[in-house]
Amino acid sequence: MSDSEKIVSLKNARNKVKEAKKEEEKSNAAEPVYCSFCGRPNTMVAKMVQGPGVNICSECTMIAVQYLILEDKLPSGEAQKILDIFWSKIK
Repeated sequence: MSDSEKIVSLKNARNKVKEAKKEEEKSNAAEPVYCSFCGRPNTMVAKMVQGPGVNICSECTMIAVQYLILEDKLPSGEAQKILDIFWSKIK
């Protein structure tokens, strides 16, 4: 075996992995994901949670959480702090 046959270069393999990741990001970014509740695309919301056949954005999630907390009529202090922080950051 010659010396040149003993050398294995991973330089091209690393570049191929980077290119594959970029292509995957482009394909994912090309198709917006819509919230099943409010209809907004993932480009207009802070976060999107995808489930089997349904998606929910962070804003709809917080509205649901707020509704469940307030339905008990006595929100805990910690829960109210979380809600206040979330809504202040969204604005």
